[in-house]
Amino acid sequence: MTSLSRAHSFNAAAAQYAANRPSYPPSVLDAVAEIAGFPLAGARVADVGAGTGIATALLRERGAEVVAVEPGDGMAAELRRALPDVPVVRGDGNALPFAAASRDLLTYAQSWHWTDIARSVPEALRVLRPGGALALWWNTDSADIPWVVAQEERIARACGVEQKGRRRPDDVRAGRVTGLDGLPFTRRLLRWSRTVPLDTHLANITSHSAFLVLDEGRTAEFAAEERAVLGGLFPSGLVEETYVVDLLVARKP
Repeated sequence: MTSLSRAHSFNAAAAQYAANRPSYPPSVLDAVAEIAGFPLAGARVADVGAGTGIATALLRERGAEVVAVEPGDGMAAELRRALPDVPVVRGDGNALPFAAASRDLLTYAQSWHWTDIARSVPEALRVLRPGGALALWWNTDSADIPWVVAQEERIARACGVEQKGRRRPDDVRAGRVTGLDGLPFTRRLLRWSRTVPLDTHLANITSHSAFLVLDEGRTAEFAAEERAVLGGLFPSGLVEETYVVDLLVARKP
């Protein structure tokens, strides 16, 4: 299964994604503004790979003049439904639909890994004004919680994928993997959690691309098995999901 196929798999599950995926804590945008060195209010921002608009909505709430960039039909439709007053343009990080030096800030929430960094880094630098900032972030699972680690093992077996490494890359490797190693960048790790019904938790994890490209029957089987396991761990029916937001912000010289 190609990465392109996995990226496009979200379009058929856009409503599930929008309803169940976690958002981001206020500390993320606080850190973006601090590291970038300018307030988000009034900033010209492009939220790239915006999906259903989870980060787009947060940027708009901060007063940013935000444009959403999304290549997928299903995701763009869901974004327009949820945020009818936000401009949505079609495109991706490899070929941004903006003039040179036209943006103060580019954000990639859960989306930078779908780009080709040999193309997306130069594109970001082209579109950012001097002194502008590029912010990348991901909600990552906390690797110090035993039930989360055990669940990741079950997911890897069910989907036939390699289990994620438990060691978080250091700053040097994080910069190299993201292509930011040639730029001045700052990294923050921001821990947060949310408590959700078990159904929401299951819908969240099965909205990831590894499941979206899996046979529906196998996904349903996994969800049933996982419900039984987690029902014993969380008899109240509420699951605490703990995340660490891995944030990298680079400044254009």
